[in-house]
Amino acid sequence: MSLVHPLSIGSVTVANNLVLAPMAGITDVPFRILCLQGGAGLVCAEMVSAHALNYGNAKSGRMLQVSPKEHPVSMQIFGSDEETISRAARQAEAAGADIVDLNAGCPVKKINKAGAGCVLMKDEKKLAHILTAAVKSVKIPVTLKTRIALNHKEFLGARLAKLAEDCGAAAVTLHARAAVDMHSGEPDVDALAQACAAVKIPVIGNGGITDSTRTKQFLEAGCAGVMIGRGAVGNPFIFQDIIDTLEGRAPTSHTPKSRLEIYLKLIEENVAYYGERIGINRSRKTAGYWISGFPNASTVRGEFVRLDTLPEVRELLIQTLRNIA
Repeated sequence: MSLVHPLSIGSVTVANNLVLAPMAGITDVPFRILCLQGGAGLVCAEMVSAHALNYGNAKSGRMLQVSPKEHPVSMQIFGSDEETISRAARQAEAAGADIVDLNAGCPVKKINKAGAGCVLMKDEKKLAHILTAAVKSVKIPVTLKTRIALNHKEFLGARLAKLAEDCGAAAVTLHARAAVDMHSGEPDVDALAQACAAVKIPVIGNGGITDSTRTKQFLEAGCAGVMIGRGAVGNPFIFQDIIDTLEGRAPTSHTPKSRLEIYLKLIEENVAYYGERIGINRSRKTAGYWISGFPNASTVRGEFVRLDTLPEVRELLIQTLRNIA
């Protein structure tokens, strides 16, 4: 049986088991659409604050927007109490999300100080109440994203996966590093395997996946799917490349020139979606991933981050494309 196959998450079945991870400031509508075109079976939106939604924050409300072009899509929310999480889950469902995901793994201090993210791993009773409330508040599947541990003293992956299953979650995504590791270090595949063996719901492995080798390792450990984050930034076709490699086909060759052409189209989509100022500002965040691999790339990046209008950006990148062999 092929390692790449359709994945069922509750009532939602997606084309394959390669998932785009939620990344703050990156996995917005234009990028999610691009990753679906690049072979992702499911895309996840950047996490949205349940409390900000509760207070009617316009920016957070906009983050719930779902394009007809991006299904299936999972909307990730974070918060610290049952009522606001339930309300946010209903808003995500109403906005068109196919799945709602609860974040209980983010190690960022700002999120943790608000009583959300990985600090919920310290209070499993509270986490269970919040997750159960989310499950009961919507008709679409609810999933949990967390980590295998807070530190290296006690591994919680299997227990948290079982908690998610008992609370009615349709799947659990486990980042295979401890919260203290942030995004560095080798993922613990054995801890993932233990979690997969502990539950019947799908376990999606996350953490350090940049190629088919790591993907195969996670899937052979028992994961129903894998979630790819940073490996997709500047490389939204990583999903199809992994599929091709695992199925014995040569992946499509992506040159610095072809990647830059795609980046220009993404910038144009960002401007169309957000307006010129915000669209270009958001595009700058990932310039280092896209404008690379060719002579004078650092010079081009330096020029790009100083530009403010789409015509200027377009002129720079088109001229750069002419000079790339």
